[in-house]
Amino acid sequence: MRDHTHLQGMNERSLAQQAAVRKATFSPSEKKTLRPFSIWEISQFMFDIPADTLRKKLADDPSLPQGIVEEDGRQRWFTLNEINELRRRLRFRGKTLMPKRPPGRAMRIAVSNFKGGVGKTVVAHHLANGAALDGYRVLVIDFDPQATLTHSMGLVEVKEWNTVWGIMCRDLCREADRIVAAYDDPADCPYPSSDELPEDVQSIGAQRAQDFIQKTAWSTIDVIPSCANAAFVEFASAQYRALHKAWSFFGCISRYLDELPDDQYDIIIFDCPPAIGYQSLNAAFAADILYVPSGPGYWEYDSTTSYLGQLGDAMEDISSGFATLAQDAGISLPKKFDDVRLLMTRFEASNPLHIAMMDAFRNVFGDDVCKNAIEMTRAVEQSGRFQQSVYEQDYRQMTRETWKRARQSFDTAYIEFRETVLRAWDGKNSNGGTGA
Repeated sequence: MRDHTHLQGMNERSLAQQAAVRKATFSPSEKKTLRPFSIWEISQFMFDIPADTLRKKLADDPSLPQGIVEEDGRQRWFTLNEINELRRRLRFRGKTLMPKRPPGRAMRIAVSNFKGGVGKTVVAHHLANGAALDGYRVLVIDFDPQATLTHSMGLVEVKEWNTVWGIMCRDLCREADRIVAAYDDPADCPYPSSDELPEDVQSIGAQRAQDFIQKTAWSTIDVIPSCANAAFVEFASAQYRALHKAWSFFGCISRYLDELPDDQYDIIIFDCPPAIGYQSLNAAFAADILYVPSGPGYWEYDSTTSYLGQLGDAMEDISSGFATLAQDAGISLPKKFDDVRLLMTRFEASNPLHIAMMDAFRNVFGDDVCKNAIEMTRAVEQSGRFQQSVYEQDYRQMTRETWKRARQSFDTAYIEFRETVLRAWDGKNSNGGTGA
């Protein structure tokens, strides 16, 4: 017979092995680093200009970043910071290389579905990397206790109070004091103040908003990480709701993000767990756009159908059951998304079953299905296995055509994603909103 101590022992053995896995996956220093990018990549995939034109610009202005030249003198390699400096300083045919950035706060996108293995984390990871290479400043929030996105970003030592759970504890403290302050006589408030909450909640509640944000190997991507110990957030949140029945638990992340300066980030991406619970509901209520990845099989279709229905039911229940509390907390109900998109992943264009499932998705969901699927290629498979996106993989380690095909698949998906984001962003501004 095996009880909890057996599981804990398995965990301890696995943690001891993680150092070796990190060493093989990231680098001998066990710290993930971002590779440099060649002029060929920059000109073809980022700036969309001839490589010779870029080389001439660099030769004409020695003050521009010149990169590092290979020993044979055939290729130059640039860091992401150098690429971004080139973006800021260069113009081609009178046009800037900086990405379009409407006014207002960052746009928030939740990548979510029930089904495990449909590529939620792979999609979130690649969209974040694609946006960073496009010149955007990105924040990723890992809601999933599996912490795959956190590990893919190079973070391995994460404490649970630095995760979404910590943000929820902090929000509970702040909301508790706000609610008490709304009474003329605090003694009349039937709910506890922050100093009546458990000590561990109070200690986390003292953290500043920026304390939860950590740097990654990408200079323009930050992360609010997750960890395995954050799995108990669902149990803890239920306990906190019992302690404070007026707490609008589903608005924690939205309120937290509203504290950040509008210009700190351009795009915020949520990687959600394969369940509908406190964390995924927080992601949904904070998101402007809902992205739903799905594989090309019947079970993925079935799971996606169930997910959409159950998420809709949960949001309806909150809209009706928490209307007064939400209004007092400054939350507008019912929750409305600027857009909902379904993205097909692991798609094989030569597979008749995949084509049939894509047709089924489009027959049911219409224009909500993304035009561009993410194809299954060798490079895509390696991105999950080695916790590196296609953008992070060095094309010299495989045939250039294999890498290029995978990159173009993600690029087309990213471009459609960017169009969706910008359309929603412009819509907020045209409606007179500030994005708040």
